[in-house]
Amino acid sequence: MIARRAAIGLLAAPFLAPALLRAEGASDDPARDPGPEIARAAEAQQGVVTIYDPAYVALDFPGGDVAPERGVCTDVLIRALRVAHGLDLQLAVNADMRANFAAYPKNWGLSRPDRNIDHRRVPNLRRLFERTGAEIPVSEDPAAYKPGDVVTCLIPGDLAHLMVVGSGKSAGGTPLIVHNIGRGSLIEDRLFEFRMTGLYRITPEVLRKLQRLGA
Repeated sequence: MIARRAAIGLLAAPFLAPALLRAEGASDDPARDPGPEIARAAEAQQGVVTIYDPAYVALDFPGGDVAPERGVCTDVLIRALRVAHGLDLQLAVNADMRANFAAYPKNWGLSRPDRNIDHRRVPNLRRLFERTGAEIPVSEDPAAYKPGDVVTCLIPGDLAHLMVVGSGKSAGGTPLIVHNIGRGSLIEDRLFEFRMTGLYRITPEVLRKLQRLGA
């Protein structure tokens, strides 16, 4: 993500704006499983986000987003959490990195947080989820994956990738996933295609921790 362009008109789509309407069926019940709403909000991006674009963009803060038809794998989750639970991962990651910068990966040679890009990097999201108690064991059992779970993996070239477990299943019973691997946000049967590096579940407790960071 090295090219830079002006962030003009980046919040054109209503479901991507900072002051988001809650997803249909969303609940304020603090004990309710957040996962199904995350899955539905991710799935709703198919047909809207049609371009994979890894360019570095100067974002608004908080609530920044790239153009609604564009994004990378992490944007699927960023947008889903905003729609489903009003959670701003940009703000949450920035808050935790400012307070605990040494705890985060040093893959990019930065000496301080960069609120334009930190939340869009898979290693940073993995660390945030580890720190908030979202990490659970990776499994080869399809039944271990629930709607809204976050899966990280390595795709060819040892590139970090992120997928959101959707609400549907394949004919063989494998949970479908939502991701942007190069052709926009798509719902696909590719859960076990790549070598997994992490599995994370946004429980009510984890969601509350993230919301406190992103408040």
